[in-house]
Amino acid sequence: MATPKRPLSPFMIGPYYRPQITSMMSIAHRGTGVLIALGAFGLAWWLLAASLGGEAYAAFLACASSPLGKGALFLVSAALVYHFLNGIRHLLWDAGWGFELPKVYASGYTVLVLAVLLTAGLWWLALGGAA
Repeated sequence: MATPKRPLSPFMIGPYYRPQITSMMSIAHRGTGVLIALGAFGLAWWLLAASLGGEAYAAFLACASSPLGKGALFLVSAALVYHFLNGIRHLLWDAGWGFELPKVYASGYTVLVLAVLLTAGLWWLALGGAA
């Protein structure tokens, strides 16, 4: 008795399934949510260090201003911006707007471009670009 051919699940990215912007943005939305949750530990560390006094806060600032700390801050800020914008996109979908395929792609690319621009602008301001 031969085994019937069964359809493959769409999670099998590679030769079986071509990634689409909707699936990749959905995965990225979940990943940025996890990254934001991990970033909350950094926020708690910052607040705890501030409440403990100058020595603890100086130790925090040394870690946060290191290249690794700045990289982590950049990733968390980029995740926050992307997650926020993609969340607005999902709210629009919940309201019934944007389900047509051209609008799905247009809103996806808009979220990506705005996330890059807003993150860059945020860091430009944070590094004293407006001074």
